[in-house]
Amino acid sequence: MKKFVILNASPRPNSNISQMLNVMRNELLASGDIVNYVDVCKLQFRPCVGCMKCRNAHDCVMPEDDAKVILRLVQQCDGLIVGSPCYWGNMTGQLKTLFDRWVYGLMDHSEQGVPRPLLNGKKAILVTTCSTRWPFNLIFKQSLGTVRALKEVLCWSGFKISGVIQKSGTLNGEGISSRENAKCRKIASKLHCAA
Repeated sequence: MKKFVILNASPRPNSNISQMLNVMRNELLASGDIVNYVDVCKLQFRPCVGCMKCRNAHDCVMPEDDAKVILRLVQQCDGLIVGSPCYWGNMTGQLKTLFDRWVYGLMDHSEQGVPRPLLNGKKAILVTTCSTRWPFNLIFKQSLGTVRALKEVLCWSGFKISGVIQKSGTLNGEGISSRENAKCRKIASKLHCAA
């Protein structure tokens, strides 16, 4: 039995991101896995204050909150799925704020100041949506910017990216297609096997 964490950074409960992540969650549950599904926008935590004390203490000085609880789940999981809509070519502010709070649990540094990942060997899937239509979402680095930002955090943390799903042209709100549904199931199954 494998453990997975799904981080849903969409503020909308029935968004394209939410629909795709639910398909993946159901696929993993059908494989007998444990899945912790987290609505990032519902978490209660304060933003990082930049005190840098966590870098030496390897713990945040702030009181226990949702950021610390979810970080422990991520540290204990076999695989992670992160879904974020594209906000100005980047992840949502709520997700970025969460990652900022987690820096001490995701990476360390050598005495020379070289970053050192703490979660080596874990697998991750990235899911992003963008209202800009294809191919402009790529040309203008909208969804690509979101993927780049997520990879920046996860790769420096030691995650290996097992797959990426980018859905463009979501402005009309038509939901996910049967083809996209199948792709979500396939990539979740791949993550199950790889983790």
